[in-house]
Amino acid sequence: MKDLEKIIHENRSVFDSFEPDDGHFERFEQKLARVNKKQKSFSFGLLLKAAAVAVLVVISGLWVYDKLNPAFESQNGLALHQLSPEYNEVEIYYATLASQKFNEISSLEFADSSQKNMLLEELKQMDAVYENLKRDLKKNPSDERVINAMIQHYQMKVDIMNQILNQLHQVKALNQQKSDNYESTEI
Repeated sequence: MKDLEKIIHENRSVFDSFEPDDGHFERFEQKLARVNKKQKSFSFGLLLKAAAVAVLVVISGLWVYDKLNPAFESQNGLALHQLSPEYNEVEIYYATLASQKFNEISSLEFADSSQKNMLLEELKQMDAVYENLKRDLKKNPSDERVINAMIQHYQMKVDIMNQILNQLHQVKALNQQKSDNYESTEI
C-alpha cells in the first residue's frame, strides 16, 4: 500500500495532466439524478410495504386474541352476525336504526333532566336482555326460537324508541303551540 502511495506522489504531475472528456460532468449529473429518482420511489414503495405488514400484524394479532381468549367469548355469547350473512345484514340494520333513535332521543331537550336520564337508562337496560339472548344463542346456535327472539327484540326496541320520539315531538309541539298562544294574547 505504501508503494502505491509513493508511485502516486512521484507521478502526480502525470495524473493531473489529463482532463475528463467533454460532457463528462453532464453525464455524471444525469446518472446522479437517475439514482436519486430511484431512491425516492424505492423509499415510497418500502413505506407502503411496511404499512401493509403492520396492518397484517395488527389484524392477525386481533384474530389470535379473539380465538385464544375464551373468557371474552363466553361473556358476550354469540351474535347474529356470526351465524350467516343474512343475519349479519339484519343485525347491522337494526343496530344502526336503534343507535340513530337513541342518539335522537338523547339529543332532545327535556324539561326535567332526571326524566331524560331515567329514560336513557331504561333504554340501555334493554341491551341487557339482548346480551342474555346472545348467551342463549351460544348454548344453542341452531335454535330458531332464540334467533327470532333476538330479531324481535331489535324490532321491539326500535318500535318503543319510535313511540317515545313521537310522544316527545307531540309534547314539544304542544308546548310550542301554548307558548305561541300565550305570546299572541299578550299583544
